[in-house]
Amino acid sequence: MSLRSDPLAALVVPDGTTVEEHAIVTETDVIVGAQSEIALGVRGRNVIAGERVTIAGDVEAEADCRLDTWCEIGGNVLAGADAYIGERVTIDGQLVVAGDLDIGDDVTIEEGFDANGWIVIRNPVPTLVFLFTYLTHLLHIGEEDMAEDVVAEVFDEEEAEPLVIPRNADVTDDAWRVSTPAEVGADCRLHGNLRAASITVDERSEVFGSLRARESIVVESETTVHGDVTTRGGAVEVAADARIRGDIACEQLRLHEGAVVEGAMRARGEMTIVREENPLAIAPESDTETATGASEAAEDRSPSTEPGADAEVEASEPDEPAEPTDGADRTDLIQAIEPIDAPTASTERTADEEESEPSNEDESAATDHGEANAADEEPSEPVIREAEPEASESAEPAADDSEGSGTSDPEASEEPKGSFTPPE
Repeated sequence: MSLRSDPLAALVVPDGTTVEEHAIVTETDVIVGAQSEIALGVRGRNVIAGERVTIAGDVEAEADCRLDTWCEIGGNVLAGADAYIGERVTIDGQLVVAGDLDIGDDVTIEEGFDANGWIVIRNPVPTLVFLFTYLTHLLHIGEEDMAEDVVAEVFDEEEAEPLVIPRNADVTDDAWRVSTPAEVGADCRLHGNLRAASITVDERSEVFGSLRARESIVVESETTVHGDVTTRGGAVEVAADARIRGDIACEQLRLHEGAVVEGAMRARGEMTIVREENPLAIAPESDTETATGASEAAEDRSPSTEPGADAEVEASEPDEPAEPTDGADRTDLIQAIEPIDAPTASTERTADEEESEPSNEDESAATDHGEANAADEEPSEPVIREAEPEASESAEPAADDSEGSGTSDPEASEEPKGSFTPPE
């Protein structure tokens, strides 16, 4: 709070202030100007009320509580530290003080009081009068730094901005009426219509009532106003993501893109819609450049990739088995399974040999049939056992010879079958 400006020149609602069912609740100090009327209770850290202030509810102070002369409190007064009660103060409830009590003359407490510290009965100077008198003297002698320290110590400016209700204010559950500018902080929740010279509502706040001012009205983003927004001769500015659940009437309207107004908008002057800078506006150009670069890269890669693709196709073709069409292809398959029955040289047969192959197959089939009949006529088993070693011995050299030479003779390949000859 600066000493070069009147501390009670505006209605200031700090961040996080809420209006509950019967009280105004804040985590900072509360300063109420002289001759103000509050139809609710007050709850804060330090509570200071000027002369002839009327508070209909309870006054709860976590630290000190200071009530000037002729104040009227409709409920209880609770002080977590010391209490200073001026002359002719009326308390309809109970006074409870955790520290010392400094009380003046003709104080009325309907339900008694309780103080854990010292109780001093005297005629104290009104708190605000003494404070401003002392600060004025310090400024008169040029001790501005000392005056700043006093204000910082009294109001704890370093921690948070206090809740300030200016002189002659009227605060009820239906309306907040002040003749000064009004500033509502962020994350606040207020009930009642707000009437002031000018109004500013910060981000993420919610006002259950209308806004009316003689001058400008500013509603920041993510703020909701459940009512009309009206100004006589000033401008109204609604930020992006703000919502007005009512009508807007003003001299000039400045509406940001993304704001929502559920009612009618009337402006005697000009109406401006502000479009926010869209970072995606230059995206099409960048996408075009990217696409062009990708196509150029694809063209550069195309000559090198086409031979590779052909090579892959050629490499994949041998893996696919050929469909058997002629007898030669069937013979090749038989060679892969039983290399003894079909010679390897048969894969190099000419077309003439393939034409003659059916007759050879018929001859081999007849020979096999004759040999089978001859095998059926074999007389005894011992003779076959004596012939087996000779056949195996004779077959092994023949197989070695065929493998070593790389050629095969159809007659030689049939020797193992003909080794089992009948005895003479």
